[in-house]
Amino acid sequence: MTDVTDVAARRLDLAGTRAFETAGSGPERRLRLAEFNREWLTGIWQEATKGSNVEGVALAAVGSVGRGDAGPLSDYDLVLLHYGRTLSADEITRLADRIWYPIWDAGVRLDHSVRTVNQCRAVAADDLTAAVGLLDISAVAGDAEVVAAARATVSHDWRANARKRLPQLTEAMSVRHHRHGDLAQSIEPELKEAHGGLRDMTVLNALAEAWLADRPRGEVDAAYGTLLDVRDAVHVVTGRGRDRLGREDHDAVAALLGYDDPDDLLADVSDAGRAIAYAIDGTVRRAAQSQRARVLRVGPRRPQMRPLGFGLFESDGEVVLGSGRLLDSDPHLPLRAAVLAARANLPIAPVTLENLATKCADLPTPWTPLARGLFSDLLAAGPGLVTVWEGLDQQGIIERWLPEWVAVRSRPQRNAVHRHTVDRHLIETVVHATGLLRGVGRADLLLLAALLHDIGKVPGAHDHSVAGAPIAEAILRRLGHSDADVATVVALVREHLTLIELATRRDHSDPRTIDAAIAAVDGDRDRFELLVALTEADAVAAGPKAWTDWRAALLNQFAAAVRERLSPSTPAAGEAEPSLVPDDLVSTLASGEPYVAVVPNGGSYRIDIADRDRLGLFADTAGLLAAEGLVVRTAVLRTVDGIAVNEWHVESPSDAEPERDRIVRGLMRLASGDRAPLGRLDRRRQFAGRPSGQSTIGTPGQPRALVVPGASQEATVIEVRAQDRPGLLHELGMAFAKAGVSVRSAHIATYAGQTLDTFYVTDFSGRPLDPAKVAQVVGVVIDACDRST
Repeated sequence: MTDVTDVAARRLDLAGTRAFETAGSGPERRLRLAEFNREWLTGIWQEATKGSNVEGVALAAVGSVGRGDAGPLSDYDLVLLHYGRTLSADEITRLADRIWYPIWDAGVRLDHSVRTVNQCRAVAADDLTAAVGLLDISAVAGDAEVVAAARATVSHDWRANARKRLPQLTEAMSVRHHRHGDLAQSIEPELKEAHGGLRDMTVLNALAEAWLADRPRGEVDAAYGTLLDVRDAVHVVTGRGRDRLGREDHDAVAALLGYDDPDDLLADVSDAGRAIAYAIDGTVRRAAQSQRARVLRVGPRRPQMRPLGFGLFESDGEVVLGSGRLLDSDPHLPLRAAVLAARANLPIAPVTLENLATKCADLPTPWTPLARGLFSDLLAAGPGLVTVWEGLDQQGIIERWLPEWVAVRSRPQRNAVHRHTVDRHLIETVVHATGLLRGVGRADLLLLAALLHDIGKVPGAHDHSVAGAPIAEAILRRLGHSDADVATVVALVREHLTLIELATRRDHSDPRTIDAAIAAVDGDRDRFELLVALTEADAVAAGPKAWTDWRAALLNQFAAAVRERLSPSTPAAGEAEPSLVPDDLVSTLASGEPYVAVVPNGGSYRIDIADRDRLGLFADTAGLLAAEGLVVRTAVLRTVDGIAVNEWHVESPSDAEPERDRIVRGLMRLASGDRAPLGRLDRRRQFAGRPSGQSTIGTPGQPRALVVPGASQEATVIEVRAQDRPGLLHELGMAFAKAGVSVRSAHIATYAGQTLDTFYVTDFSGRPLDPAKVAQVVGVVIDACDRST
């Protein structure tokens, strides 16, 4: 038997520097440690039981020693098991003392107990932590049958009571995660107890043991090995059985594990924590679904599927794909699924994610307009984006969309104001930016800038703002954005720190300070408003140290000073130039029917509609398209010689092509006063309502109706910014009609789920509205937007 005074030294020697020299040596190192632990404990057992009858008595281990993955200085968690028949209580006590004292004398931390099989069962029934620990019990020495009996009994009870204990387990895990934080987002990660830590792997095994869910394999096992390696290195470096990777130990642990840069170590630790966190979160959902199935089953259980559109459904709290045939036919399906899931604040089911990742074709380069629109919608989804993005990232879908994302994935930030890794900070910035969308004209550009503003935080970058600008440009070119939009976003990325630095470090009264801000946005008022919103979103996402009341006040004061020097914003869209009405369109209208043409356009549709202009035509057309289940992306509406000639770009969530004849019949019935074609619109509004319990973080705020002065001499121009919803355009059209206002032309656009609709309106005589009428119309428009939300 190894001398007690040599135990700690021997354990450290087995896991010393030489034991880390070979890559992938962790399992072999821990196997040697496990063999030593059992050999030493067996020697103690043999000494303690000399000359004694110990039939039905055994020494067992739980925890990391029981699993065989203990670290160099891990505690021993031992149980002296017996049936309560062979030895008396006093004899058992004396035997325990003969085992425990040599371990204590060796300086090994020990958690010990003496129990019968029935006592193990009772303790497991009363103590959830003990129950989970006893599932790993393994024999060290003595009668192995008593250990097998204890394990079998505890496992049987665990499975039998799984339905009752799952809520307790979930609650305990949630409390632990709240106390110790998210391992992947910590600069000093708690390797064992944090969300994504070693303890969560124990819970994964417990859920599998309960037959409630299968345990993920592959990547999660590799992640577990990574965390075990880091924990082993922490033990060796510190000479203590610690589970926290302290900041002061980064360099030494990284060197021991063969990393040239401690940030690379932290990135790998973060990746491992994310993989385990994703696995435990998904497995808990699987277990809850299994539990509900057991409770509700009366005969075969049919899944409850709530349609979300585009062949996707909500089932058991996840988004699932209804038919595999869509995987081959629609390369936009991953984006569609992500948008629907994020808006509903639901995760995408792992099997669906895997199918989307492996069976859907890549998007073309450059991306289609539909893909760009869907990506903007995803970024505008709010807090639900965080979970959905993580699932997409775990399956490699984000990397396919944005290869540059790999360089910032899980990258640590040592700046004291930051609370997240680079990639998570970018997503948090996007979420906070959604609360500022109403203050900018181009919501999609703000969200893209939020997503990419720190994309230059890559190894070796001296100034991440400067380094990130060309990276952002390459991404935007690949996504197919226009030159003007690329220039705007690239400027926002390059200058995203300029305003806060000027506001907090420079004299606001000095004209050169204002000049510097104006130069950063090339004198563009719209770009300046985007930069102000990005500055705030970036600071809020960084943490409370970066966005204090003092810093917020300084930024607001400085922004007001800059606005006084900048020229007013230009309207988002000009009035469409009148054009001649084609002869075929005139002949169709002469027959008494509206003109309708449906043109497929790469996953979306263009619908050309012309009809004799009348009060309420815009509202009726928008309402009919919404009632037909179509989602309006953009539209250009104009009136030429008393004829409304309109172009609508729509999506069809049902995947069915819009029916031309049905639209024609609907418009004719509406023109005659029959409102029946709009009957389905109210049901669609209810169906699309905000899910109950969804967070209000990142909500854009109140809708806005802005009069654009000087935009037209022939009409009053009103710009509307609001959350897009089914039937919103119909409500706006009805508001104009009830106010006695004619829509002369309109430019309808949706950016990242936010409308930027510009209406050219006149009174009945065809003249611009007088001031009193303008105030009335603005009020009814805002009321209409509020009703739609």
